[in-house]
Amino acid sequence: MIDISSLNENQKEAVLSEDKYIRVIAGAGSGKTRVLTMRIAHLIQDLGVPAYKILAITFTNKAANEMKERIRKMLENETSQPWISTIHSLCVRILREDIMCMGWPRNFTVLDAEDQKAILKEAYKEYGIETSVFSYSSMLDYISNNKSAEISVERAMELAGSLSGDKTKAKVYAYYLDRQNALYGLDFDDLILWTVRMFRKFPEVLDKWQKKFHYIHVDEFQDIDKIQYTLITQLTGPNNSLYVVGDPDQTIYTWRGADVNIILNFEKDYKKTTTIVLNENYRSTEAILNGANSVIKNNKHRVEKELYTRRVSEEKITHYASASDEFQAAWIANKIKELNKGGKPLHDIAVLYRSNYLSRSLEKALLDERIPYIIYGGIRFFERMEVKDALCYLRMVESADDLALQRILNKPKRGIGNKTMETIATKSKELNKTMYEVIRDEKLFAGKVQTTLDSFVSMVENWKKISSEGKLEPFQLFEQIIEDSGYRAMLEENNEVDRIENLKELIDDVKEFSENYPDSTLEEYLQLVSLYGDRDETMASDFVQLMTVHAAKGLEFDTVFVSDMNDGIFPNERAMNEGHRGVEEERRLAYVAFTRAKNKLYLTEAGGYSYILQKVRTRSRFIDEIEEDYIEHKGAVQDGQGNLREHSLSHLLFNKNEESTFTERIKKAEKVHYEKGEQLVHTKFGEGIVISCAGGYVEVAFPYPYGVKKLQAGHPSLKRKKDLN
Repeated sequence: MIDISSLNENQKEAVLSEDKYIRVIAGAGSGKTRVLTMRIAHLIQDLGVPAYKILAITFTNKAANEMKERIRKMLENETSQPWISTIHSLCVRILREDIMCMGWPRNFTVLDAEDQKAILKEAYKEYGIETSVFSYSSMLDYISNNKSAEISVERAMELAGSLSGDKTKAKVYAYYLDRQNALYGLDFDDLILWTVRMFRKFPEVLDKWQKKFHYIHVDEFQDIDKIQYTLITQLTGPNNSLYVVGDPDQTIYTWRGADVNIILNFEKDYKKTTTIVLNENYRSTEAILNGANSVIKNNKHRVEKELYTRRVSEEKITHYASASDEFQAAWIANKIKELNKGGKPLHDIAVLYRSNYLSRSLEKALLDERIPYIIYGGIRFFERMEVKDALCYLRMVESADDLALQRILNKPKRGIGNKTMETIATKSKELNKTMYEVIRDEKLFAGKVQTTLDSFVSMVENWKKISSEGKLEPFQLFEQIIEDSGYRAMLEENNEVDRIENLKELIDDVKEFSENYPDSTLEEYLQLVSLYGDRDETMASDFVQLMTVHAAKGLEFDTVFVSDMNDGIFPNERAMNEGHRGVEEERRLAYVAFTRAKNKLYLTEAGGYSYILQKVRTRSRFIDEIEEDYIEHKGAVQDGQGNLREHSLSHLLFNKNEESTFTERIKKAEKVHYEKGEQLVHTKFGEGIVISCAGGYVEVAFPYPYGVKKLQAGHPSLKRKKDLN
């Protein structure tokens, strides 16, 4: 007998139940992997089920390997092991055995993302298509959607009608399928689709595989889509047992096909289903868990459950509100530094955010405090392609250096080929001029190429003129550059939402820089940014992890910060526009974010104007949904009318007796006056000496390498040294 003494009553029932159809609703941190692996061990060791008759389907290789290792340790004396794999690996095994009935060889090729892109490159060359018109990712989405909907090439052509763009996409779809057939290649979508079709077309093949597995288990059942569910129901058939584990409250992938209704309606499809709820959480403290519960219970479309924990702690969830995203990031960085000094390892700390673009201010703050970090499953903000491209456009105004020109001259596509670039580079060396000076001063080409280069030079010269006149703020010039160049239009045409958000965030960064340093130049901004973009990846073994909430699914940390808890950001504005279903998905995402924390959860929001939202930020509704018993509020916190009220725990931004509205408080802050020679401390530049103070601005001399800076006298990042002692 396997030892189940460490399990709670619900876990024991989930492991030992002999019912044919079982749905386990496993709340966050409730030990579902443990239950699932013990269930399989119980079938083999206690009930004598042959291991090869058991199938367990997961959705990541990491989860599959973890399950295999746990079961191997539990069944050390067993010679055979159950079949545990991802759903795609399972389909490859099935197709390797039986795809010949579909007229394909067993040694078919599995196409990865690079193989798919290579086929598209061929098609684009064949039909003269530019990636600036149809990106590879958007074309692959189109092909995938057609396949999933079982739309033939002929039907795709009919649907395209007279629309030239859709006709082009249909032609590429046809080319892609032809090349797949020629290569005997299946992509990831095909693996499941072909298996389902084969089972439909050849009942004898389906019967063979139904007889192979008697016990079928599916992990993360809340994340499966309709075609995956079809495959699972085919394998289950009328005779096999089906055991599914998942949590509807953690369905966060509907944007890639996951359907929460599958797990919610499971009892309708399998009439004699036994539902077992695992509702004891072993991960989080009472305040964190109850706070998460009080949020998720606002969702109507869910299985009712109330998670509980025996992990009692005096610590509440801390909500911190700040005047801007810059100050929010500085507060998070300082808090992390404080925790680390107190003995908390950095790798036990994670900062989560709703979208990738939000890492910008956080990364800068961590770099300023010399806190090592990694972006989990992502790329650092200033290393992202579109950010580098946009900064190179800015460099064209200031330095017009060769590297910047080479990077952006053909972004978006302007028909400038490699041969043209080589000619310009050669002439540049001959004349000892920059490449930009060559295309500006020399007429090396004829026809369309020269016209294109002249147009580009005219555009750059216009930006230089605007910059020198000083009529536009740097961020306004930046906006114009992104528009004039066609770069933003290129991203919009390809529906590159994440890249567009990163661009907006970069523009916001320029705007923030201009406001903090009103006498600064574009060149100074570029110099400052280069310090962030060119720093080497830390080799430290201890680092903070930054990631999106989606990337955090399945992970846990001692201490978690969830930043930018503002309506329009989290919950996401696009989701809010979809109505209650969209908000419910965002609420599930918040639930996942909160329950990653074991011992301490910080929720932060930023005030001020958001360039992305095009409005002043307001607090996330999810913070308001947390019951007051489980949360403490710090900083400048907005009430329901958009006013700021102070909590007794906060003295960081303003005094309690000041005016209530944000505008009035800022006006009051602008009246701050410092005496010449007074010592101040800046959150970034450190200690400095006041040189002068007038008109709401103060000039401060900071140590090398910062020098003299002109700052807003009332900016929250600036404090009198004597007040800090």
